[in-house]
Amino acid sequence: MSADSDRRTMLIALAGAVTISFSPVLYVYSDTNPSTGAFFRMLYALPALALLAYLVRKADTRSSRTRWTAFGAGLILAPDMLSYHSSMIFIGIGIATLIGNSQVIIVTLASWKLFGEKPNPAILLSLPVVIIGLALISGFADPEPYGEDPVKGVVFGMMAAFFYSSFLILFRYSNRELAPSSSVQLDATVGAALGLLVLGLLPLSSMAIEPLELQPTWPGHGWLILLALLCQVAGWLAIAHALPRLPAAHTSFAILLQPVLTLIWGYFILHQEGHSQNQAIGVFLVLVAIVTVTLYGSASTAESE
Repeated sequence: MSADSDRRTMLIALAGAVTISFSPVLYVYSDTNPSTGAFFRMLYALPALALLAYLVRKADTRSSRTRWTAFGAGLILAPDMLSYHSSMIFIGIGIATLIGNSQVIIVTLASWKLFGEKPNPAILLSLPVVIIGLALISGFADPEPYGEDPVKGVVFGMMAAFFYSSFLILFRYSNRELAPSSSVQLDATVGAALGLLVLGLLPLSSMAIEPLELQPTWPGHGWLILLALLCQVAGWLAIAHALPRLPAAHTSFAILLQPVLTLIWGYFILHQEGHSQNQAIGVFLVLVAIVTVTLYGSASTAESE
């Protein structure tokens, strides 16, 4: 890939990250529980994705195996979305998004083993910084930490980071043939919608997860429709286009613009503030680690070495 082409692909990834950074705000406006919001954002995206995939069907030459791989990536996205939306309820949209997107560490370490993309010391040294930051965010050292239940928020956020990193790796692998992004995104979204439907119908109340509410309400579902079209379709199509065309770590760096912007939207749009001093330090540490990886992290392959 030429430098100009690589730069254009990175800009597309950044545009997608900016767009999806608004998804937590739209979800909060929908006033739905995590199971309901996560499921319907996928369901409402399917008609638009199906139409786009139909328009480019002749260019989609993927094998059935790679189609099923994209579907499988969507199944992994289901618990990520449920964990992420639950984390937002317990710790706020900014911190939840920040924790979930700390997946950059997991992605780069996994890519080292799977794709031979060896991370440099900046990435490896960021791991203990993130761990310390997460511990402080959980509020273990605070008598009255911010958040409905910051410990649960951190736990769900870490679960989201794990599933999100797994999804990104498999989703990237599923489009090695560089098929139209809308076709790959459709397969993954179908998988995510099915996975979220099953999870939403399971009795998970003991895990602080409310059941799926299938009856649409207004204006809540109006916000979910907007979220689906703007973020799940437009934003993620940009990400889907960039994922297989950039090294896994570089794509993760671009996606990390999302938590920074979501922190800003949470403060200025939703007025989510009041974190304790220790939690603020934890947010700062995680953000510093992410920015360090973004600016100084790199991954090299055995061939380049």
